Amino acid sequence: MSVQCEVTAKTAADVPLSFFERYLTLWVFLCIVSGIGLGQFVPGPFQWLGRLEYANVNLPVGLLIWVMIIPMLVKVDFGALHEVKSHAKGIAVTLVVNWLVKPFSMALLGWLFIRHLFAPLLPAAQIDSYIAGLILLAAAPCTAMVFVWSRLSNGDPLFTLSQVALNDTIMVFAFAPIVGLLLGLSAITVPWATLVTSVVLYIVIPLGLAQWWRASLLARGRAHFDATMERIGPWSIGALLATLILLFAFQGKAIIEQPLVIALLAVPILIQVLFNSALAYWLNRLAGEKHNVACPSALIGASNFFELAVAAAISLFGFESGAALATVVGVLIEVPLMLLVVNIVNRSKRWYESGTMA
Repeated sequence: MSVQCEVTAKTAADVPLSFFERYLTLWVFLCIVSGIGLGQFVPGPFQWLGRLEYANVNLPVGLLIWVMIIPMLVKVDFGALHEVKSHAKGIAVTLVVNWLVKPFSMALLGWLFIRHLFAPLLPAAQIDSYIAGLILLAAAPCTAMVFVWSRLSNGDPLFTLSQVALNDTIMVFAFAPIVGLLLGLSAITVPWATLVTSVVLYIVIPLGLAQWWRASLLARGRAHFDATMERIGPWSIGALLATLILLFAFQGKAIIEQPLVIALLAVPILIQVLFNSALAYWLNRLAGEKHNVACPSALIGASNFFELAVAAAISLFGFESGAALATVVGVLIEVPLMLLVVNIVNRSKRWYESGTMA
């Protein structure tokens, strides 16, 4: 294993659950309340920010998304890709769940719940947009928070690191085609030019900048790298919360009029996370993988890259769209839901190890 990969593995293994991360659901809720209130009582500044666009991309939000994503991508070490062979079965399970099950299961759940079961309770004009937001949420696996989930479940840090690096590589090429396919299957018009632009803006360019920054930091030593990561860590959460205030300032009227929408959108997200984490966990047990591989595999297979989903939803459908709202609901329930999954895999270790061949 290279020195650089070893440094990143140790960093990933020791990632603490920060104060902001621990109470992310609370901060999201406060941002929802603040955004709705500000949008209703001082709408002028938010309307002005909403008009700052270029090529259908809102510039303030685009900047916030970069501040949100880049610090997370700096942690990703593509040198860890050679570690994939060390846990081939766990890697295979996670890839199957991430790319062949999760997006398609979410499309099915969206069709079942949003288009049919809950349709009478939702605004008809936003049905397609809600489904699109759910698809965007499930189409990209988690990049950063999964290091925290892995640590809390005593996961193998090298497995986690290599899986994240592999997923990010695949995401550059697979995100747009999968989203386009599922939107088409859901009878939703696919704005291909905007979709490809979103991939370039929110995956390719940030990934390139992050890897250049990573190399520059590591060239000055591990201590400098760790200190910088600690200093810029709050940037991602801060930018996410600022984006949510903007989103809910625009969404406020619709939410006040239809508060039930958020609860209904949470249902397919909840089912999708629990189903995919259970599937990945069980498949790893069936394959005979160790528990410290099955845990991060299940967590990577269930969690979402919600920062990318929010950015893509805004670019494709706009601030006031149902798609943007659906992705924000994903942010709202992500942390408590993933902590529940962590608790389940930790408590079931004895059951898991009673059936493995390792």
